[in-house]
Amino acid sequence: MPAHWGVEKLKFIARAQFSNVDKKTEDGEQPVRLCNYVDVYYHARITADIDFMEATAEPREVAKFQLQPGDVLITKDSEDPNDICVPAVVAEPLPGVLCGYHLAQVRPDPARTHGPYLMYAFASSGIRDQFRMRANGITRFGLSQDDICSALFPLPPRPEQEAIAAWLDERTRRIDELVAAKRRLIALLAEHRTALITHAVTNGLNPAAALKPSGIDWLGDVPRHWAVAPMYARYSVELGKMLDAKQITGEHLVPYIRNVDVRWDSVNVDDLPEMDIEPHEYHRFILQSGDMVACEGGEVGRAAFWRGELDQCAYQKAIHRIRPLKPAQDYPRFLYYVMYTGSKCGVFIAGGNPNTIPHLTGEALRVYRFAFPPIDEQRAIVTHLDAASAKLDALTAATENAIAHLTEYRQALISAAVTGKINIFAGESAHARGMEARHSP
Repeated sequence: MPAHWGVEKLKFIARAQFSNVDKKTEDGEQPVRLCNYVDVYYHARITADIDFMEATAEPREVAKFQLQPGDVLITKDSEDPNDICVPAVVAEPLPGVLCGYHLAQVRPDPARTHGPYLMYAFASSGIRDQFRMRANGITRFGLSQDDICSALFPLPPRPEQEAIAAWLDERTRRIDELVAAKRRLIALLAEHRTALITHAVTNGLNPAAALKPSGIDWLGDVPRHWAVAPMYARYSVELGKMLDAKQITGEHLVPYIRNVDVRWDSVNVDDLPEMDIEPHEYHRFILQSGDMVACEGGEVGRAAFWRGELDQCAYQKAIHRIRPLKPAQDYPRFLYYVMYTGSKCGVFIAGGNPNTIPHLTGEALRVYRFAFPPIDEQRAIVTHLDAASAKLDALTAATENAIAHLTEYRQALISAAVTGKINIFAGESAHARGMEARHSP
């Protein structure tokens, strides 16, 4: 750290207070808007563009917790200690907007401390490490007011604070724009995947194929030689075993998958719980290689192809096991892609209403109608889609890796700037160039 910088406890350079303004609306109180936890968590700058929650507060609360430009708000408690001390700075006057519950409101001493610099200092690795070590809790972690006020902060002269904050504003803006562009690319790749799969499972691979109406809105026209049939005519559908902790004997324990373990095209098999499956139940509740599994609740219809990841594995009641009645007629992996298309088209949402709690019952799933090409064509479509999906997966993974590098670089840049390891007055220092080389995607 530069020799002319100081190190101060927060209480000597700012005043911190915890808000007790809740989200309730009470008669006789003054209408206000609340800047809440999520507003701070997702916005580094608090501005009028944010859709603040409407509530009421007593006059004394309004006077005490009104936001002012330069205030720094931080998350003071969370279920995850890594989410503590996420900062945001109030960037403009916001009349009638108060600091909400679960936040600490830090007001810098304007003679010594620049709010935007203090926000970046809170975001630096060293400061956040102090708070992570001080956070107490088991299921929810939190900081006391003393934890915050006694934390140590690097303190350059105020003009340097302003210059550092302005420099970081520009550099982080560039990084954030790059990250946003890469997130848009990931979204476009996902859209392309859905379009590619949808076309293949509804029109096939032959663009010259004669078509016929399927009679199903979301399927539209399908190749004339494809069969259109309900699920029950081609596949057996079995809902998993209901878990009853009282009846577990421990004599026939088998690992089982839950809704949360089923992801699109993959199944988590790490650290699975166990349940009793009697030998006479194996034919119903033990998965076989080539089975399809689909979620009954949550993201209804989310499906995966079981590849025999474990020698024995059962499935809980929240999961449907789908198995072809005639393996020579149907290839379950083709049905996986059909289920993917159906889910992305909203086919399985209860009653078509996304506001209801969705469940895909066995009775409902069995009567859904799908289009089935001959099995050789099913296999050809799967081969085509597997290859295309692998390329999209690689592009998505590379883009996510680039985002991770940019995020790491952003954090390192902030930490170096607020501790004086980058001389922002000397242009691009060797230290900054070295950091950029290490973290650039």
